[in-house]
Amino acid sequence: MFQILLHDLNDVEEFVETASKSDSEINLESGSVFIDAKSFLGVLTMGIHRKLRVNVIGEDAEFVNSVKKFAIG
Repeated sequence: MFQILLHDLNDVEEFVETASKSDSEINLESGSVFIDAKSFLGVLTMGIHRKLRVNVIGEDAEFVNSVKKFAIG
């Protein structure tokens, strides 16, 4: 599990597109809210400029490496 910060719509689009290519289940968490990271509207609803926790269920080093640029802390 790691945290990300998406700054704009382009970041959301890139993140969701990358997550959608993964065979793993990927969820985003903010507080008590969990959403499917493969849902553009879901990720957008979680908010831009908000710290989100990413939970990858399974092994997917390619996905993690592809989204490292969004990682924080």
